[in-house]
Amino acid sequence: MTEKKYNVLVLCTGNSARSILGEVLFNVLGKGKFIAHSAGSKPVGRVNPFALELLQETGLSIEGLRSKSWEEFAAPGAPDIDFIFTVCDNAAGETCPIWPGKPATAHWGIPDPAHVEGDDNAKRAAFKIAYTQLSRRIQLFMSLPIEQLDKLTLKEKLAEIGRIKD
Repeated sequence: MTEKKYNVLVLCTGNSARSILGEVLFNVLGKGKFIAHSAGSKPVGRVNPFALELLQETGLSIEGLRSKSWEEFAAPGAPDIDFIFTVCDNAAGETCPIWPGKPATAHWGIPDPAHVEGDDNAKRAAFKIAYTQLSRRIQLFMSLPIEQLDKLTLKEKLAEIGRIKD
């Protein structure tokens, strides 16, 4: 029997930092069980260079990463999304498109490393913190027995993971 693959969408406003990190981490940590995408409500049109630098330094591929609109994933022909995670406060409060299939959703707010003031080392440190927080939450999510949980319990578990103070 083939293992079910889950499509994940990681959302943020600009789709340049946190959601990009989430996309890559889901794809790497998910080992093929999770197929992740990222998008933004108001994409900035480029991936933050500090996000790209961090991913490359950790040995992760940056191939194909781009800042894109969430409208791509609400359009006909888009992959059916099973899980949607918002990782910034702005996107959590925005009116989202209607997602076909009613995916499970959760808000996992992470402070925006792209807005950190200071020198490049301070910015790199902020990106590392966001990366670590996302990695921990994604690993906790992946440890859940998804197939065995009813929708309400799953939603509660996803919200609980989002409240973890790293």
